[in-house]
Amino acid sequence: MTPLFRKFLGINWLIVLVMVGLLIFGVFSVYAASAHRGPEFENAWYQQIKWIGLGMIVFFGAALIDYRWVRWGSPFAYLIGLGGLVALRYLAVEIYGQSSWIRIAGISIQPSQVAIVAGILFLAVGLAELPRVWPIFRYHFLRLAVTGILAGIPMAMVITDDLGSGMVWAPVIASMWLVGSIPYRYLITGFLCVVCVVPIAYFFVLKDHQQKRIDTLIRLWQGEKINTRAEGWDIHNVTTAIGSAGWDGKGYLGKGVPDQRTINRLKFIPDTAINDYIFPVIAEEHGFRGSMFMISAMALLMLMCIFVAFYSRDQLGRLIAVGAVAMLFFHVFWNIGMCLLIVPIAGIPLPLISYGGTFMLCVLFLLGMIQSVWVHRNTPIVTREPEEPSF
Repeated sequence: MTPLFRKFLGINWLIVLVMVGLLIFGVFSVYAASAHRGPEFENAWYQQIKWIGLGMIVFFGAALIDYRWVRWGSPFAYLIGLGGLVALRYLAVEIYGQSSWIRIAGISIQPSQVAIVAGILFLAVGLAELPRVWPIFRYHFLRLAVTGILAGIPMAMVITDDLGSGMVWAPVIASMWLVGSIPYRYLITGFLCVVCVVPIAYFFVLKDHQQKRIDTLIRLWQGEKINTRAEGWDIHNVTTAIGSAGWDGKGYLGKGVPDQRTINRLKFIPDTAINDYIFPVIAEEHGFRGSMFMISAMALLMLMCIFVAFYSRDQLGRLIAVGAVAMLFFHVFWNIGMCLLIVPIAGIPLPLISYGGTFMLCVLFLLGMIQSVWVHRNTPIVTREPEEPSF
């Protein structure tokens, strides 16, 4: 048996099974969201299958290669991520009202998603390897400051144009600091500093439409009426689609008539129903049971990934797994929460479900890295002994 085949058999196939189930469910969800939206969206589900096929190659490639390559590869990935964000300033293409994409050879790429993946790898190397290479980084404050700056640069470049993608950095870096042995006193101090900066960011960093989304949600929390034909259009239709679905839903698998007039089929949900607003489509089509099935599968997937982190052979693998889980959890929480009036609306796709090529490849790559941590958990770490001085 070759070592590569032995690695292939050693993959955590339960994670693969749950992941593939969510991918299949996502294809059906994209079809349900796009089938009634005209020729521009009629092939969205087919394009999603193509991206999944390419993503599975990326997934198994990342899973079978030892994850410790990131020690030398992550700086180059980080620079590529920053380069993409700089190029976005000059080559941005507007899609769904946001200038978050660049087009290369006819393919739309979202640099913010590439940057967050590269950032997770680079921060994991910084927190795990810097204290070993340079003893000065054993000082917690210095390690926190360096990694905070490394995460803050791409976060600041993204958050002004894409609030959702920028906010992802916060839970990622916080969870990696926590697992990276940063003392609680530093974490609490950093959290209080962020709380103090939030009002300044609201008034001087966020754009008008981003502020309106927050204001609208606060007014709803206070029980005030909003204009459902203006700033409250999305919120009203999304919550109506979720609340009217019942237990069975109104789709082909429910008791409803397949051609009945629903919020999604009447196009009251915006065209972002295939990505950012995919959850209202799922809720309306499959009802409460289908929504809970998907959420439970997501929770199971993330719990198994945390389980992999516990069995990592070193701190580097543990940090990669935790950073990836933090990113996935934030995307799931915010995407569903904004549709349930828990958090403000932001452009956050649902992992493995929402339509999107760049995000799909990034998520499958991170899951592949988690698989690499699992596959190589029993591989001994070779350390070079210091040579005896020769005179």
